[in-house]
Parts: sequence; C-alpha cells; structure tokens
Amino acid sequence: MKVNRTLVVSILFVILTVIAVACAPAPTPAPTAAPPTAAPKPPADPSAAAMAKLYEEAKKEGALSTIALPDDWLNYGEVKKVFLAKFPGIKHNDLDPQAGSQDEINAVKANKDNKGPQNPDVLDVGFAFAPTLKTEDLCMPYKVATWDTIPNELKDPDGCWYGDYYGVFSFAVNKAVIKNPPQDWADLLKPEYKNSIAIAGDPLSSNQAQQSVYAAALANKGNHENITPGLDFFAQLAKSGNLVPVIGAKSKLAKGETPILITWDYLALGYRDILKGNPEIEVVIPKSFVFGGVYIQAINKYSPRPNAAKLWMEFLYSDEGQLLWLKGYGHPIRYNDLVKRNVIPADLAAKLPPAQLYDKAFFPTGAQVSAARKLVGENWEKVVGTKITK
Repeated sequence: MKVNRTLVVSILFVILTVIAVACAPAPTPAPTAAPPTAAPKPPADPSAAAMAKLYEEAKKEGALSTIALPDDWLNYGEVKKVFLAKFPGIKHNDLDPQAGSQDEINAVKANKDNKGPQNPDVLDVGFAFAPTLKTEDLCMPYKVATWDTIPNELKDPDGCWYGDYYGVFSFAVNKAVIKNPPQDWADLLKPEYKNSIAIAGDPLSSNQAQQSVYAAALANKGNHENITPGLDFFAQLAKSGNLVPVIGAKSKLAKGETPILITWDYLALGYRDILKGNPEIEVVIPKSFVFGGVYIQAINKYSPRPNAAKLWMEFLYSDEGQLLWLKGYGHPIRYNDLVKRNVIPADLAAKLPPAQLYDKAFFPTGAQVSAARKLVGENWEKVVGTKITK
C-alpha cells in the first residue's frame, strides 16, 4: 500500500454515517482521519520524571496481571515482550489467555478482595461491556497522556474505559481443505461446508462469538433489538451439520478440524502470516454485510497493582504501543492521529488490507452491541440448542 492509500484507509469509515440498518438507531462511527488543517502536533507525553516515578511505583508492586490476551491476538505476544523489556523488574502474570470478555468481568468480581496474582489488573473487553464496567463500578478511572487523541465517542468521559482497537468480521479459510471459499454470509449454509465452520468463542460468554451472531442477524435484516435472524442462521448451520460445536482457534483451522473460522480480520490475517502458507489461509471479507467491532481497555477498580496497570496503559496508548497493535493488523484507536502525524512506517502501512474491502463497514454503538449481546446470551441455547465447547 502506497502512502496515498494510507490516507484512503484513514477516511474509509466516514461512510459509516450514511449506512442504515433496519430499525437500528444511528451507529457510533469509527474514528476517521480528516486531512489536518495545520501541521499536527505530537500528543502530550508523560514527562520523563512522571514516567520514571510511575515506573518506580510499579516496580515496588513487582508484577502485572493481565487476562484474556493470547499471544496471537493482535500481536499481543510482541506487545507483552516489548513492555517487559522496556520496564524490567515487573513480573507478568498471564492469566487465562483464552478467556472471553464475560470471563474477565467474572474474574474481577470473584477477586475483589484478592491481593494476589489471580486478580487481573487490567481488562481488554468488547465494547458491549462498557456499560457493565461503569454501572457495576468495576473500573478505576485513569486518563493516559494521549487521552485527547482518542475519539470522544469511544471513551468514557470519566476515564472508566477507552477504546483500544477495531476490526471487522471475516472468514479465515484453510485452502488445503476448502477449495471454494465462501464469499458471503449466505454461502456458509451451502452443503459443501458440512463439518467445516466454527466461531471463535462461546456465545454465552465470548464477546467475539456474541458479535458474530449479531453480525449474522444484521446480515439477515435483523437489528440490535431483534437478533432472531442471527440465531436462526446459526440454528440452520447447526442443523445442517455445517457448524462444528467447538471454539475455533488457529490450531483447529490449520489442522483442518474447522477449516472455516468466523473471526476478526486482524486475527485471520495474523494466522495467515504465522502459518506462512502451511496451510494457505485465505481471508474473506463478506460481500453483502461488513460488521465492525471495537474493543476497550480498563483498569480493574480492585487492582492490587494500580501503578503497574497505569504503566501498562501508558505503554499501550503511546505511539510505540499503538504501532505494535497495527503490526497485528488491528486499527489502533489512535490510528487517525498516527496518520495525521505521518508516523506509520510505509512498510507497515503497505501490509494493511485494501481500503475498499471495508468501505461498507457498519459499527454499532456500545448500547446496540450491549443490547444484542444480552439477547444472544439469553437465547442461544433456546434457539440454536448447540453447546460450544473447547
């Protein structure tokens, strides 16, 4: 991708403001990068003294506990490695990397009085969980130094939570098994895909799995208050035998156990790179309906290591941390600011998918995602009747 295409990517989500979904209120637009009217200034960085003091306090705490951060999710393996190298003296407790967003919330509630490593200091959850963090008082307000460059609609004004990255749903397809990859949601119902399709999580607890059902609902004329078309769609997949009742993952995709995986584009693209053609993975963005999703960060209100948590957030929202996420194919929440200041390396920009693949993306609001998530959790077993296991 050339430099001018980077700018194209940066404004591709503007069109979200004109996309309508039946009966759904206006969506929250993803960040857009308009050409700056003046030379953009770098965002405020913590002073060297302030960062040094925060680091010293974090070293006294001695550790950082994260949860639900697999190494192959948005380049988190490198993110964690760079953080620990940058701030020696902090031990990392990598709790349950395969946990879902609801599992993270449950871990916070279950460990409120736990001062040990099993109490997660920080959270990375789906946008749908933003209301839960605030209304159930589970978050510790904190505003990173680059706060002003995070879009207002994607952060809590009090600093309870803040968007971290976004992507769209795709189909990751093992070409060694599937010779004719599906190109759209409806294609997944074809008999040729029997015993082939998996979703990346348990719809009772995983944000990604719940949003995949919501996406299928919208692709079939449903909305955030009526996700029945999505549940019916997955019921058909289950009844036909196309849906494999296991949580999809890179290993199952590679082995051909679930050669079609419905997952975020940044994960699919990462799997493609990791597997290096063994087998060949094709990443398909559905033609008729493209669903975009935002994830958010928060500090656990009951964190036993709040300074380490703050240090982690400062790192993630620095240019260095944001570019590490971009390296994992996810659009970091400060993407527009990075584009305006021309700090995205050309070789990294060139690896991003073509902008036109995303020009119909629809990003629901946090309230819409939250409403749909609740309905999926309450009705999956009733309508689909298939338990998704590990």
